[in-house]
Amino acid sequence: VPVGGKIELEEAMARLMEDGVLRKKLSEGALLAIKNLPSKEETMALYKQSWEKADKRVKLLVVTQKVDIDDANLGSFHGWLEKLAEKSDLFVVANQVGEYKLPGNVKVFSLEKEKGHGKIVKFLKYRWLLLSLLQKTDGVFYHMCPEYVLGAGLCPKIFRKKTLLWYTHKSVNWKLKLAEKLVDKIFTASKESFRLPSKKVEVAGHGVDVEKFKYKSSKVNPPAGGQDSKFKIITAGRVAEAKNLHLLIEAAEILRNKNFNFQIKIAGAPILESDKKYFESLKQKIKEKKLEDMIEFVGPIPNRNIADFYKGGDLFVNLSDTGSLDKAVLEAMACELEILTSNEAFKNILPEENMAPKDSFAIAEKIEKIAKQGSSVRSDFIKYVSDSHSLNVLAGKIINFFRVR
Repeated sequence: VPVGGKIELEEAMARLMEDGVLRKKLSEGALLAIKNLPSKEETMALYKQSWEKADKRVKLLVVTQKVDIDDANLGSFHGWLEKLAEKSDLFVVANQVGEYKLPGNVKVFSLEKEKGHGKIVKFLKYRWLLLSLLQKTDGVFYHMCPEYVLGAGLCPKIFRKKTLLWYTHKSVNWKLKLAEKLVDKIFTASKESFRLPSKKVEVAGHGVDVEKFKYKSSKVNPPAGGQDSKFKIITAGRVAEAKNLHLLIEAAEILRNKNFNFQIKIAGAPILESDKKYFESLKQKIKEKKLEDMIEFVGPIPNRNIADFYKGGDLFVNLSDTGSLDKAVLEAMACELEILTSNEAFKNILPEENMAPKDSFAIAEKIEKIAKQGSSVRSDFIKYVSDSHSLNVLAGKIINFFRVR
């Protein structure tokens, strides 16, 4: 009977009423159809198969610089691997491997920089691992290593695998320009974090493990005054000239001369030779100004312990010149610490009271004001980090990119 065929339907029903044999055949056909219907258990099993197919575990080849839970700079990536492993199986290729604690569905392979292998040996092993693992995966996720995109060359495309680069740095060199041509997609932390114009770029956040940082151990200390009420100022990150730690030392001298009761702890270490020279100049400046009892370099802190360092402070100071969102500031915001930064990338995120010019007198004045009055929007900090930079959101975006064909 055609759709909408009212007359044809009436004629067919009339024939059924008149023809007993036809009615019997129709009844038998209906009973057979009902008999062949799957049971409730079989139907649920079919639904389950559909759900599992829609939410199938992605298999990823992850390429990164280092896997080491104790590393002060790159240790946070260990948390990324843990989060990604919740919904995907991982094959991780790292230039260097240290201590790690990852679930059984994560296989880690080292290019063995820790054993002193040269570039040629590492390149050959990298290519061998790519050829061995690509056929087992849905794609390649490169973390902060455009040179490894170049090292892979066209291998992922030959195997028809999707490629994603996560990169956040202000510098743009020929390696990044060429890597941009080779990958399918680029994730970055903020619009300031990737300076090469490209339609492949998507702002995906910094990947902060909010659950790890969000509970501060105690409220901000009362205003400095008594012997046991020092205002605790902290900062963390690589010791480098771009961090402007000399301005913090100069501000400390101003505060000391005003009898402000405070303690400064600086977590981090120099990496480059230029950083080491700057570090020595900072120590000399502290000695000359007789601030040894007020300023302490605590050295690099493993990422798994950095949350406790933040939670022991009252104010996190960041005087960076990078111009891009500093992850350490976001981590401190997740702890609901008071924030003071001169980084212009935060000018549309933080209120004026949390921003400081690169001037030691202005920095000292801001520190004193925050210690006495506090910030009016500190409770909004964790919401911003959760909404825009959480690891949960970033991991989901990474997995979904590889899931969609």
